[in-house]
Amino acid sequence: MPTTNVGTLSEPQFNILNALAKANSPLTQRALSEATGMSLGRVNTATRECEAAGYTDDRAITDAGREAFEEITGKTTFSAREAVVAALRSSGELKGEPTKTMRQTNFFEKGDKPLEIVTSRQWYIRNGGRAWTNPASGADLNEELIGRGRELEFHPDFMRVRYENWVKGLKGDWLVSRQRFFGVPFPLWYRVDADGQVNYDDIITPSEDQLPVDPSTDVPEGFTEDQRGVAGGFVGELDIMDTWATSSLSPQLACGWLDDEDLFARTYPMDLRPQGQDIIRTWLFSTVVRADLEFGALPWKHAGLSGWILDSDHKKMSKSKGNVVTPMGILEKYGSDAVRYWAASARLGLDAAFDEQQMKIGRRLAIKVLNASKFALTMGGEGAAIDLDPALVTVPLDRAVVATLSRVIDEASAALAAYEHSRALEVTESFFWTFCDDYLELVKERAYNRDGAWDEASAASARAALAIVIDNVVRLLAPFLPYVTEEVWSWYREGSVHTAPWPVSSDLAGVAGDPSVLEAASSALIALRRVKSEAKVSPRTPFLSVVLEAPAASLGALESVKGDLEAASKAVGALTVTASEDSEATDAVVKSFELGEAPAKRKKG
Repeated sequence: MPTTNVGTLSEPQFNILNALAKANSPLTQRALSEATGMSLGRVNTATRECEAAGYTDDRAITDAGREAFEEITGKTTFSAREAVVAALRSSGELKGEPTKTMRQTNFFEKGDKPLEIVTSRQWYIRNGGRAWTNPASGADLNEELIGRGRELEFHPDFMRVRYENWVKGLKGDWLVSRQRFFGVPFPLWYRVDADGQVNYDDIITPSEDQLPVDPSTDVPEGFTEDQRGVAGGFVGELDIMDTWATSSLSPQLACGWLDDEDLFARTYPMDLRPQGQDIIRTWLFSTVVRADLEFGALPWKHAGLSGWILDSDHKKMSKSKGNVVTPMGILEKYGSDAVRYWAASARLGLDAAFDEQQMKIGRRLAIKVLNASKFALTMGGEGAAIDLDPALVTVPLDRAVVATLSRVIDEASAALAAYEHSRALEVTESFFWTFCDDYLELVKERAYNRDGAWDEASAASARAALAIVIDNVVRLLAPFLPYVTEEVWSWYREGSVHTAPWPVSSDLAGVAGDPSVLEAASSALIALRRVKSEAKVSPRTPFLSVVLEAPAASLGALESVKGDLEAASKAVGALTVTASEDSEATDAVVKSFELGEAPAKRKKG
């Protein structure tokens, strides 16, 4: 029986004492469980705490109950279960015969002990797992959420199936309460009636301006702390919310839902949810549920789903497997741009292998952007103005590289619009290397024009084309190499490359060029380089004579760039271009050649 001097009670102790007082007679633990709504395990713990504290005497629990408890003390789970069943059968309290239940998860993931299911009061959010008509729309919630998934643009599209399969397979509502000490608490209290019983149907909620509150320490309006846990008072909800229950509101909160109406009106719904494929059923779905119930619409228009990160053995990286790589180490080793390049090379929906070689390629690209940009932007000499006027581009080869750039801008922009970022990077990077390895080498002598061999208009054409290419390429590469492109941008532009207008091909529409001219020139330059490479001589070794064969269709293009070819290959006055005898030939080849002596190496310093 309860004593009069109870002192400070926990909620389970309070519930036990009130149940005993109301019954005014001894009760079994099962009867206490039914009276309080607590699990048998919690009842057992609370009754022992009450007895140890002197809140109950020996008459609170029957002798038969005590004997039954002593019998199972120290037994294994299986033996205790058999003893409990036998005691229930003997007392007549057993309803029917026990039946075995098969559960998919029989053991705790980090141990070898079997799981025991303990029932308790919980909080749920409607999610379509049970038949329920949404009063706001008049539609079945499950069908409504499937419809939301079909409205959403998945990237890649096949990820939509995973969403639909999850929604169609739901069998219950979304459990959002957790019995932990950390997290966002449920902001509510329950009234305690005159008999000392907690009335879970009589809920006390704070006003919106009082939030956030912690019901375990905060007191509801109209009450005082000394009324906590007593008749006519209140008790606080101790459960906290599931992490998905709070993170599912991230689009609304980030857009200023509760504190900035103007921002919310301008930004919600958002455009894109980027996330991993493994949390389609949790974060993505829960966010769709909350947005549908609160606003009757999607929280964003698109969802970009990434794949797994795989280790060197192509196994999924995970903390449990111990095969994860700490980001800081690779960032310090290769730089942020290089690591970002590797990450951006992975296509949405596909797994990406952790590949340091790919990061090395990214670092090489970043360094090349710096060096090539400095080279291209200083062709006019130190302190010379950089002119980005497309009207200055008059030479066919220069027009060809600008025309190729225009095509790259369109392809990269279309890829990004389709959420194919890896394709945009691939297209831009391929063009940039062609620009560096071929075009820049072809025109650098004309751009420098140290000895006045070219007229000023031709030299200005090359310098303008070089600057225009760099100006557009750094913007195209900015999403993938943010730091190095920002550095290059600062050399000749105000502000940030990341807030600059995205390149558009229409800005270059006045430059009427033929990309095939650059392709023909690149093919010829590669053939001329190969001769010196195979001969193992310096690239500065001059050609005394060289005959270049090329497809008949490219002869006109090669004649238009002959001066640049001769300068780049050190074949001034010695280059002859003829039509290939092979009608199916697609590339230029060197038919014959004679090499001179390489110039002496320049002394350093």
